[in-house]
Amino acid sequence: MRFGTTEIILIVLLIVLLFGAKKIPELMRGMGRGVKEFKDAVNKDYSAEDVDPTENKSDKPAPTKEE
Repeated sequence: MRFGTTEIILIVLLIVLLFGAKKIPELMRGMGRGVKEFKDAVNKDYSAEDVDPTENKSDKPAPTKEE
C-alpha cells in the first residue's frame, strides 16, 4: 500500500487539527528525546567495570534430582 501526495496532506492536516499547530513541535521534541535515549541505551559501551568479577554462575553446583 502506497501513500500518495493527497493522502499525506490529509494525514498532516488531520494531525494539525487534532493536536494544534503549537503542540506539534513539542510532541516532536519529546519523540526525538525518546529516540535519542533509546539509541544511547542500545549503543551503551559495556565495559569490564560494569561486570561483577565475583559473580560466576559456573561455581554453583548443578541441582540434582533426588528419587
